[in-house]
Amino acid sequence: MSKVSVIGTTSWATTLAILLARNGSEVVLHSRTETEALSLQIDRENRRFLAGFPFPANMTVTSNLKDTMAEAEVVVLAVPSQSFAANIVDILPGMEKEYIFVSATKGLETGTSNRMSEILSRDIPSRFITGIAALSGPNLSKEVVRGMPSATVVASQDESITDKVQQLLLSKYFRVYTNSDLIGVELGGALKNILALGAGISDGLGFGDNAKSSLITRGLSEVSRLAVACGANPLTIYGIAGLGDVMATCTSPLSRNRYVGECIGRGQNLNEILASMNNVAEGVYTVPEALSLASRFKVDMPITHSISRILRGDISPEDSVNDLMTRIPHNE
Repeated sequence: MSKVSVIGTTSWATTLAILLARNGSEVVLHSRTETEALSLQIDRENRRFLAGFPFPANMTVTSNLKDTMAEAEVVVLAVPSQSFAANIVDILPGMEKEYIFVSATKGLETGTSNRMSEILSRDIPSRFITGIAALSGPNLSKEVVRGMPSATVVASQDESITDKVQQLLLSKYFRVYTNSDLIGVELGGALKNILALGAGISDGLGFGDNAKSSLITRGLSEVSRLAVACGANPLTIYGIAGLGDVMATCTSPLSRNRYVGECIGRGQNLNEILASMNNVAEGVYTVPEALSLASRFKVDMPITHSISRILRGDISPEDSVNDLMTRIPHNE
């Protein structure tokens, strides 16, 4: 039986921990505070983020680094992108051997535009790293934990790493594909949140399916252009970790980023929307980093630029739509 440590107590972290435990792994869910760890361990469920889904007997919760890292073979990080580096700093003192690190976070680091795998390589000494992988796909937590059929992609430049993680997570209701395109899988997962914001804004404005499908399609072209410029395989962006994730997050009522966009489209204030949420809407923080990458690689991203202006309050959603619709016509 493999021991897997899951860092974070988000809904996705908790879902992955439950899934891994159901598959037979010994799982430790790591909390940053002793108070939260004790509460989760006593309740045997995450009442704040994932109420109603009990922890399997082979899943424990702790804030003790020694208990978290000792004998673990795989370490999964499922925390917000903006606290990803801080979480690495927190667990670094507990590292005592090599681990396979798996990022289940979909975002880009503020100020550097780094992908999560780049942060892992940068901040963890190589003597502790067996391999680095990323997990991404249309994986809405509540659907996965309920056992609804879902698919995901695990990516690494090392095939033995992807095979290992695939076997740990694979089940009859959670299909895991492998991919060597780490850049594409990570950027697909991060950039699709921008499109979800746009789809939500369209919904909030009361537009129909024509508008949303057009926005998603043209937005996906932007995502593909940027990802390819960064070194991704374009086919990845039209696979499970790209198009698959776009479809889920742009249409599902469970999507946090679509929800934020919808509220903006209805005229609500962004800061008030974010303050009212328990979970993080990664797309809000990804937009400026995507534009930073676009500037670096000279990639045109008009939809992303428009969403950025809306988030900053520089333009109304209605005026933004007018600007996009009256751009100079050109070939698809």
